[in-house]
Amino acid sequence: MDTKTREVSLSEMPQIKKHVKLGELAATAISGNDISSSVLYVSALAIIFAGQYAWITLLIVALVLFLFRKIYGEVVGALPLNGGAYNALLNTTSKRMASMAATLTLLSYMATAVISANEAIHYLFSLFDIHNNFIILLATTALLAVFAGLAIMGIKESSKVAIAIFIFHLTTMSILIAGLIIYVVHHGFDIFWQNWHQPPRHGKIWLAIFFGFAASMLGISGFESSANFVEEQKPGVFPKTLRNMWIVVSILNPLMAFLALSVMPMHAIDENTLLIQLGERADGQWLPMMISIDAFLVLSGAVLTSYVGVSGLLERMTLDRILPNYFLKKNKRDASYRIIIMFFLLSTSVLWLAKGRVTTLAGVYTISFLSVMLLFVIGNILLKVKRKHLPRPEVAPWLGIIIAFAAVSIALVGNALMPDPALGYPNHTKGWLNLEIFFIYFVPALVFVMIMLNRTVLLKFLLVILQHVFEPIRKFFLRLHKSINRLIDDINSQEFVFFTKGKSIANLNKAMLYIRDNEHTKKVKIVKVLRPGEKVPEELLQYIKFLDEEYPEIEIEFVPVEGEFGPELIRELSRKWDIPINFMFIGSPDEKFPYRLEELGGVRLIL
Repeated sequence: MDTKTREVSLSEMPQIKKHVKLGELAATAISGNDISSSVLYVSALAIIFAGQYAWITLLIVALVLFLFRKIYGEVVGALPLNGGAYNALLNTTSKRMASMAATLTLLSYMATAVISANEAIHYLFSLFDIHNNFIILLATTALLAVFAGLAIMGIKESSKVAIAIFIFHLTTMSILIAGLIIYVVHHGFDIFWQNWHQPPRHGKIWLAIFFGFAASMLGISGFESSANFVEEQKPGVFPKTLRNMWIVVSILNPLMAFLALSVMPMHAIDENTLLIQLGERADGQWLPMMISIDAFLVLSGAVLTSYVGVSGLLERMTLDRILPNYFLKKNKRDASYRIIIMFFLLSTSVLWLAKGRVTTLAGVYTISFLSVMLLFVIGNILLKVKRKHLPRPEVAPWLGIIIAFAAVSIALVGNALMPDPALGYPNHTKGWLNLEIFFIYFVPALVFVMIMLNRTVLLKFLLVILQHVFEPIRKFFLRLHKSINRLIDDINSQEFVFFTKGKSIANLNKAMLYIRDNEHTKKVKIVKVLRPGEKVPEELLQYIKFLDEEYPEIEIEFVPVEGEFGPELIRELSRKWDIPINFMFIGSPDEKFPYRLEELGGVRLIL
């Protein structure tokens, strides 16, 4: 490789490109839009499963998330590379275990993008009373495409949009909370106490809190996103994003559930439109519309988070040679556009295959991100045991790790056993359906990643199979090839004879051209008939040497013969050399030639 080529190759390596580094607000906004959008559904979900204890389960979730701040801070602080749980396990276990975490993270992002985009369109179209499923599917696809384009424009441009959405969302929620507090001040806590004294869901308080906690853990989905694009953040920004997300979730979700229980009877709460209902209680005029617009924007922001997070994750996997190098190509804005386009196509295909019924992805969404959180805890434990001397800015306490591991495990079990509120408590469950749907998506994705991870072994295995299958065919064609070559050699082995007077190089060349272009041979004898005592002309030898160089594909043999040219000599040479007379050539004879052509036994004229 020369110097110029080496310079080009190095300039194209993604790992040495200069990244645009994000500040605290931009990084928080990108990941915060995902986690803060949970307020649109998690408060209602917690109330459905935990009833009057929903705000307590959401506070417990906030405590668990506080523990995860330290866990993420230690792991990413010690290993500040994109990839989140994948990166943690890659540096503490094996590529196979890390690939499992990556697959779960990819599924989580895919489900997040599809569900968020679809719900965003539903909120927007609710303002215009549009309910046509086909139009909603087209609009959802368009929204996924818009944010794919925004992600391709680069993370700097993406962060500007994310910041605007994040600020508008927090402003809207603040106005809603203020309006609800004013409502409670004017009307008191009568509704809250009515709800509080209702019989506990599932018949027992601990079951209500158990299933409520499992459902409430959906409120922290998106917390793992910041770890997947940590390389795009300025030094020291990552722990601040964790702190900021924790503050938002710890205040927003429990407080919204508490206020909802304070202003509405539990039986009147709608899982899909709770915040709009609360807006009607707080204002009743413009606030519900503002909440619908905010829901559309912040859920769209969650789509953007998915694109940014999955770009960091898959780029990391590609650099580790788990995925093909094809995905490393970047545009002028330093965006991995091939990864983004692939993710858009995957998400769109899932959307249309599900025909817009994206609730079927809820099981994938829940179990995937909870599994990623669990694997991150495992990564932290392994980091402490196997990489204890690796420098890190902060250390998660063992007690906090154990509690976090137990909490996520409980949430996973709760989601596997979760009852279906629409069918009654506690006999009917939708948890097993969640698991079934999860494995339908997880297994093919994991198989693909495993194939890529073991592709050299599989290719070698394929070569063995191909060899066994095609070896007989190969041998047949080799034999056929040899037979054909022998036949060609047999055909070309036939010698030809040209009788020359030796006076003209032009005539000799014309004879050779004719033989080369019209006969199948590699051997030619050029014969000069000499009278007794006559010597071979020196210029004829020069002519033969020239022809031998001019026609390297033909073996030219010069044969001087004493005697008299005629039928007898021709027949004698034919017998001696075993060359048929019709393979012998002469130039056109003049009027002094003593023989007629038919007397020569079939000699051919070529000049």
